[in-house]
Amino acid sequence: MSQELTYEAAYSELQLIAEEIENEAVSVDLLAEKVKRASMLIEFCQQKLRATEAEVNNIIKQMEVNKGEK
Repeated sequence: MSQELTYEAAYSELQLIAEEIENEAVSVDLLAEKVKRASMLIEFCQQKLRATEAEVNNIIKQMEVNKGEK
C-alpha cells in the first residue's frame, strides 16, 4: 500500500468485500484472496480500536488526575 491505511478505509473495504461475497459477485478463483484480505482488514480494525480505546482511557485518567490536583 502506498498510503497509510485508515480505519474508515479499511472498514469501507470490508463492507465492499462482504457485499461482493453475499451477492456472489466474487469468482471462486478470487474468493480465497478476498477472504484473506478481509481477515487482514479485520485484524487492522481491531488493533486500531484497541489502541484508540487505550488512548482515550489514558486521557480520561489524566483528566481525573488533573482534576484531583485542583
